[in-house]
Amino acid sequence: MNTQQSQIDILSKYLNLLIRWHKLIIICLLLAVSAALPYYLRLPDIYQSSASVIYQEQNINPSRLSPDERMRLEEMVNTVTQQVLSRKNLEDIINKFDLYPDMRKNLPIEDVMERLREKDVEVSVERERGNVFSVSFKGKDPEKVKRVTNSLAAKFIEENLQMRQERATERANYIQDELSMSQKKLHKKEAEMRDYKLQYYNEMPEQREANMNRLNALQEQLQAIQANIHDLEQTRLLVSEQLELRRDLVSGTAAGEVSEADSERSGRVGELAEARNRRQELLARYTSEHPSVKRIERRISQLESELSGAQTPGGGHADAPAEIMDSRIQELSLQLKEIDLDLKNLRKESKNIRDQIKTYQKWIEATPVREAEWAELTRDYDELKNYHDELVSQSLAAQAAESLERRQKGSRFKIIDPAFLPRMPIKGSFLKILLLSVFVGLAGGGGLVVGIDFMDASFKDRKEIEGYLGLPVTCVLPLIITESEKRRGRIKDVFWYGCFGVWLLAMISATLYLNSRGAIIL
Repeated sequence: MNTQQSQIDILSKYLNLLIRWHKLIIICLLLAVSAALPYYLRLPDIYQSSASVIYQEQNINPSRLSPDERMRLEEMVNTVTQQVLSRKNLEDIINKFDLYPDMRKNLPIEDVMERLREKDVEVSVERERGNVFSVSFKGKDPEKVKRVTNSLAAKFIEENLQMRQERATERANYIQDELSMSQKKLHKKEAEMRDYKLQYYNEMPEQREANMNRLNALQEQLQAIQANIHDLEQTRLLVSEQLELRRDLVSGTAAGEVSEADSERSGRVGELAEARNRRQELLARYTSEHPSVKRIERRISQLESELSGAQTPGGGHADAPAEIMDSRIQELSLQLKEIDLDLKNLRKESKNIRDQIKTYQKWIEATPVREAEWAELTRDYDELKNYHDELVSQSLAAQAAESLERRQKGSRFKIIDPAFLPRMPIKGSFLKILLLSVFVGLAGGGGLVVGIDFMDASFKDRKEIEGYLGLPVTCVLPLIITESEKRRGRIKDVFWYGCFGVWLLAMISATLYLNSRGAIIL
């Protein structure tokens, strides 16, 4: 409760202090406001001019050919602004229009360009007008301000075209380089695939079905040849037997004898032929080591030895000249030679077919291995091919975009409102300066009052006396003001407030007059 009462006492103290010294505060306020007017008038005349530039989007395949179809206007303006406000461009503009001559004498060119870039040039996007942004410049010479502003706007157009052409060219060159590398990789991969396929063409998976069909056909052909060989061997055996019988018959007829021995010999020849036929049948079913085959072989050997004993010495027949005269024997001999020749050819063809069968079986057995190797070899071929096709498409689009930019038919800037010649200078806001002066006057007056009170060592109330003496105050006598003092006080108040009113009215009149003359812009 004591703390709250103390705070109320302090507030009441300062409030009474302000009321008591309010004339001093008003004087400080009027002095500050009065100083603001000449300060504003002494500000240098600064002129500003603006040019409006519109961004025109291209109409030819904007979705594919334009390198910045998705770039926002703000980003484009910021990018081009950096180019326009580069050191080279600013230095050219400063030298061309002779800007800041005094600063250039005393400061390095970097500081002068910084002043131009940060304070006097302004680029802003006007969202309410669509794809429009403004370029403005401030300076002391209105004609020079206009020319510099138009030059900056023209620089925007020039830099934008140059930047777009360079970007389109760089993009086309980059895609072309990527396409060249992709083509080399693709050609190398295709060469590896071609060499592999040429080396293992018959073992490739796509040849498996053809190899199987050919193998089946070769096996069927081999079976047919084996059957033909078997038939020819049977035929050869029969022809051989017929030839032997014919020779025996011719030999007996030539000697004029048909004896019992000849009949017996003829019977043994027939038996020999029958044994040989039996041997062929057994060999078709069993091997040469089978007991039945061995038994018939012994019988054939016995019959051949018995028949050979009946021949004349020297291993020939006695009736050889007669054989020559018998046409039947000649036919049988010729037929036997033809059969031998056919058997030789068929056995040779059978050997070739067996070799081919082995080759095709080898190809078919190697197919799974080749299939795995081919899959590993071509694993990334599809990705390379798709990437190459995509690069080809992008290269065509980039070349078209580059051609479009070179012919200046792409998106570009265009000046719609050139810079005007400014008639009225722009200064700092008078209202802001006025408000600042009011704040300074009130703060200065309040500070002065607090300072005076702090310097005043007299007692203001009973609490100060009690605190200083340490004794309680028993009574307080109020200030007694006489009527004459009151009258003099009222006269002073009228005088002071009249002076304040005249002062204020004079400042208002001067402000309105200067505003009508254009010296002050409210």
